[in-house]
Amino acid sequence: MKFTKSGGKTFAAPEPQFTGVAYIDPVLSPNEHTALRCAHVRFAPGARTAWHHHPKGQALYVTEGIGLVGTRGGVQEIRPGDVVFIEPGEEHWHGATADRFMAHIALQEADENGEVVTWLERVTDDEYNG
Repeated sequence: MKFTKSGGKTFAAPEPQFTGVAYIDPVLSPNEHTALRCAHVRFAPGARTAWHHHPKGQALYVTEGIGLVGTRGGVQEIRPGDVVFIEPGEEHWHGATADRFMAHIALQEADENGEVVTWLERVTDDEYNG
């Protein structure tokens, strides 16, 4: 067992992978013992990720607020307690609604090359608005 005390630094979500104001609290990074990456991500109203995909998929657990998750096929509202599993390689984005904050725990597994995400283009306002 490995115990890590709280103390990781919150950082602003980087551009161009995010639109708007979002903050990331790292929880776990891939290392010699695990391929998992985990983060608590908080989005201000209107903030969202860019389009992206994960080689091993991604699980999102919504902890507060109201958000959106979009695929090339459409947009779904997400609320506290909802769990979303995005299939490996599925292009998607996620973020807050225009008038509410949203936070989620994001979990993804690194592939054999240590990669957890491939970032694509920004989500347009038309795509965000569904």
